Amino acid sequence: MPNSPKYDLEERTANFGENIIKFAKKIQKNPISAPLITQLVKSGTSVGANYCEADDAESKDDFKHKIGICKKEARETKHWLRMIVVTEATLKEEARILWQEAKELNLIFNSITNKLKK
Repeated sequence: MPNSPKYDLEERTANFGENIIKFAKKIQKNPISAPLITQLVKSGTSVGANYCEADDAESKDDFKHKIGICKKEARETKHWLRMIVVTEATLKEEARILWQEAKELNLIFNSITNKLKK
């Protein structure tokens, strides 16, 4: 299968981070949402950054560690999206789409981690 965007994890995680940034710009800033936005952007963009690090890993253990971070950051992003919806319910549907992508990325990285254990 050629490098289709669905299976190119570097591109997919970069797109995810870009979409998180675009989403974050739509959130009304107030004392409650401001720290949530910061956390969301940090975790959402970290998935791709850590995948790039994993892709250039110096060892199998380094690769496994970086993929583990990708998995954790994707899961954390799901949490922040949930909290954002509490502060701004009008963004629920858009957050749901991003949440689903974070879930799929988490499952992909979980699968990679499990295969490395074998």
